[in-house]
Amino acid sequence: MSQNITRVIRLFTLLFLFFSSNAPAQTIPELLEKIKQITSSRNAVVGVAISGNDGKDNLAVNGNQHLPLQSVFKFHIALAVLSEVDKGVLSLQQKIKFEKKDLLPGLYSPIREKYPEGVSLSLSEVLNYTVARSDNAGCDMLLRMIGSPSVVEAYLHKNGITDVSIRINEETQQTHWDRQFENWITPNAANKTLEAFYDNKNKLLSKERHDFLLGILKGTETGQARLKGQLPKNTVVAHKTGSSGTSKEGITAATNDIGVVFLPNGKHFFISVLVSNSKENDQVNEKIIADIAKAAWDYFSTHTK
Repeated sequence: MSQNITRVIRLFTLLFLFFSSNAPAQTIPELLEKIKQITSSRNAVVGVAISGNDGKDNLAVNGNQHLPLQSVFKFHIALAVLSEVDKGVLSLQQKIKFEKKDLLPGLYSPIREKYPEGVSLSLSEVLNYTVARSDNAGCDMLLRMIGSPSVVEAYLHKNGITDVSIRINEETQQTHWDRQFENWITPNAANKTLEAFYDNKNKLLSKERHDFLLGILKGTETGQARLKGQLPKNTVVAHKTGSSGTSKEGITAATNDIGVVFLPNGKHFFISVLVSNSKENDQVNEKIIADIAKAAWDYFSTHTK
């Protein structure tokens, strides 16, 4: 009888260990509660996904909600373009000619500001303008080079990132308010893209192209008051922002920032914060992102193993 009882105990112990090791990672109660405190008084839809400790600590708020991408999609476009470079279809050294007609006056474009009559730039320069400085003329040129926005969507779907829609370019997105919602992502999918890129386990990009894009993301100039806004000075964040502007009715469709935040101990965490349908002003929208990033920083600075 005692041997049977011992066997049963061992069986239940093994089953417990098996299911425990294969169970989904639990949410982080303290951090989740802090984020709810940050967002509860704000008149906005806030989507959040955070992952750290090598994927052991995860949380999401509105994690599966479709929220407008805006310029965050330039990161996804860069992934698709660089995959073509890895195939040898494109080259980072090849020259891309911008004629004056390509530099639309209604779109934000540091390229147009510097070269109002047109210019020829290398693909590496165009990628840097597009991602680090969120240049819209550069973005639409890249989309024309690889075919269309749907090519980027197909690339992401093929690589397992399915909760994303990329259907229109920047010219359409910026000039037709209602159509911006055709380009959307979920916070969970945004974080999944960051992880797939940074960890590069499935070889989305060669090491050379991976390091090239990571360097651009670390040099992002836009949205300094967002993820980086309250972090310690000189904190390295590889990130991409997106902004919609505000409608006549006072609604801001998108104030976004997604990125990899590097901790002093050499570890990192992934964070995607998408603020949508907001009746708050720009400063408050950015502060929501900064407050959430600081709460995550505080948590992982003391809980990272």
